Amino acid sequence: MADRPWHRSLIKSGVRLFLGGSLAHVQDWFPGLSIVRSQSISEVHYRGAKVASLAGMDRLRERCGDAIYIVGSGPSIRGCDLSGLEAKSAILLNGAIGLTGDPIGEPLAIAVEDERFVWRHIDLLRKKVAPGSLCLFSVAVLRALCEIDKSWLADKTIILIDDIRKPYGARRRSLDDLRKLQYVQLDAEGSAGFSLSPDRGVFLGGSVAVSALQFALYCAQHQVGFMGIDISNAGEPRFYETVGDMAFSGIARAESRIIEHLVLARQIATERGVSFVNYSPISALLKYDFGYNDRFAMKSKA
Repeated sequence: MADRPWHRSLIKSGVRLFLGGSLAHVQDWFPGLSIVRSQSISEVHYRGAKVASLAGMDRLRERCGDAIYIVGSGPSIRGCDLSGLEAKSAILLNGAIGLTGDPIGEPLAIAVEDERFVWRHIDLLRKKVAPGSLCLFSVAVLRALCEIDKSWLADKTIILIDDIRKPYGARRRSLDDLRKLQYVQLDAEGSAGFSLSPDRGVFLGGSVAVSALQFALYCAQHQVGFMGIDISNAGEPRFYETVGDMAFSGIARAESRIIEHLVLARQIATERGVSFVNYSPISALLKYDFGYNDRFAMKSKA
């Protein structure tokens, strides 16, 4: 399936034309999707009917151990032995979902925020995401899933990735708006941010790894590890792709944006006594003093 159907491109352009930049993100849920929240319920509806319940952060936190690993689909994953990961410790991003079962038995959660991944890899989601799985999904991903097969969501545990800058059901927030939020920390320039309350929104920073990190740090007790968060070699096939079947990636182009969010997060983690550990030998993280730990390096056979 294509990265995005042609009708979605038309809707995206049309919404921006008629509603303007401050409401252009309405295209994420239009048409048909609605998030219904009150003191008693939190649900996803599609074309007027409930398709899923939304869970809170406690569902993620109660499953966590001492360490949480954010596992991306960068090429370096090929050189990692993930069989030693603690049970229910990994948040799998996009194509890393394919690691579920073998070598990763049961992940802590999966995370997808770009609807293009859904359109391209719906079969992978159907095959690898078991009933009851914890799923961190953006508004656009939920709408895309509903367009394809709304019944698929019914037996999943969904936690919403809501863009704090462009929140569901509201206008885009200005920098001044963000500075007024008590659960937000921004860097000196205001270009990178971090949410201390992911239930109320997270900063999207060029990669789903940035969003997943805000959830992970909210829950982490001692350590957050990074695997397959390569960034610098995003022009190469992901570990599950071949040269002839590569999807477009804007990760390398967004490197500075991604890194500034991760550096800000590291400062917050240090204040909380949580360490960041990079387990990828080929990663842009190395250039920014994230170091490298070879604990999960694939051992060569004698």
